Amino acid sequence: MSKFDHIRPFYDSEVNEAICSVVHHPMMKALMSFTFPDVEEEVWANQLRKTHSKRDFQINFIYNAIQQVLQKSSDGLTTSGFEKLDKHTPYLFISNHRDIILDTSLINVSLYDHGLIMTASAIGDNLVQKAFLHVLSRLNRNFLVQRSLSPRELLQSSKLMSEYICQLLTRENRSVWIAQREGRTKDGNDMTQQGVLKMLAMGSDEENLMDYFKKIKIVPVSISYEYDPTDMLKMPRLMAEANDEVYIKEKNEDFMTLISGIMGQKKHIHIHVGDILDKELDVIKEENDNQNKQIQALAQVIDDSILTTYKLWPTNYIAYDLLNDTNRFANHYTEKEKNLFERRLEMRIDIENKVMREGFLAMYANPVVNKMKYENAV
Repeated sequence: MSKFDHIRPFYDSEVNEAICSVVHHPMMKALMSFTFPDVEEEVWANQLRKTHSKRDFQINFIYNAIQQVLQKSSDGLTTSGFEKLDKHTPYLFISNHRDIILDTSLINVSLYDHGLIMTASAIGDNLVQKAFLHVLSRLNRNFLVQRSLSPRELLQSSKLMSEYICQLLTRENRSVWIAQREGRTKDGNDMTQQGVLKMLAMGSDEENLMDYFKKIKIVPVSISYEYDPTDMLKMPRLMAEANDEVYIKEKNEDFMTLISGIMGQKKHIHIHVGDILDKELDVIKEENDNQNKQIQALAQVIDDSILTTYKLWPTNYIAYDLLNDTNRFANHYTEKEKNLFERRLEMRIDIENKVMREGFLAMYANPVVNKMKYENAV
C-alpha cells in the first residue's frame, strides 16, 4: 500500500484490469463511438482489451477523442512557446483555468505533438463522483484534489498532494499540470491563488523556498478560447454573487459543465507556454526573506506571464466595446464577427437583465482590461 493510493492514477500494472472493467460501460461506448465513428464496436473494444499502459490509452484513444472534439467544436488549436522546452525534462505547468477537461487535455495533446513529457494532472474529486469518470480519470493520469474537507483534513490533504507532486517531478520524471486557482475562473480574471503555491511549498526540502521552486521548473501557461462553451452556465453563480446570495450548485451541474465544455462551440483556441521561471525567483529570493511575501511575489510573476501572453480574440475586443459603449477596438474585429457575437449574447442570456448582460460581457472583456494594465501590451 502507498500513502498516495487514494489520490494517484493507476499504475500501468492496473491499467488493463481497469479498462476491462469499463469496456462495456454505456459512457465508454459513447466516448468510443464519438472518437471512432466509422469503427465497429468489437474492433475498438478489442483494442482496449489489449491496452496495458496509461500512455497507450492516452495516445491511442484519448488523443483521438480530443482531435474529434477539435474538429467538431472548434476552428482549430494553435500553440506557441513549446519549442523552448526540453524533451527529457519534467516541468510544473501552472495555467489559467477555463474548462474542466479541455485545458489539461489540449496541453497534453500539444506536449505529445512536440515530443515532450505529458503531464499528470490535478482534478477535483467533485468532478469524478461517477464511478466511470473516476476510472477514466485515473487511466488518463489524473490525480485527485480532495474537496469539501474540514480545515484539519485540508491541511493533511494539501501536504500529501504537495509530496506527491514533488515525487512526480523529482523522482518519476513526470511533468505536472495544475490550475493557478481552485476551480475555473467565472469572470475572465485569471489570477493565481496564493493557496495553490502554499500547497506546492509544503513539498519543499530546500532551506529557501525559491530554490525549491527553481528545482521543480515552473512554467506558466495561458490558454484562451475565442468562445467559452460554458459561458452561459457561469451566469447563475455570477447572478447570485451580484445579489449577495450563497450559490448552491445543482445536483449534476459539474457533469453538465464537463459535457458542455467538451461539445460546445469554442471557435479558435490558443495555448502559450511561458518562459521557465528562473531569474525571477533569484530576484524574489534577494528581495524577500519572508515566505509569505515570497509566495505573494511569485503569484504576481505567474500572473504577469499568463496575462501578458494571453491570446486575445475578436470576441474579447467586441465584448469590451459593447460593455463600455465604445468602438475603441473596432479595428480588431469585423462587423460580421460583431453581429455573430451579439446574436450569441441574445441567444444565451436575457439581455434585458443588466446584471446578466454586464456579467456575460465582462467575462470576455476582462482579459482585454487585464492586458491593458501592462504597458504597450495591447
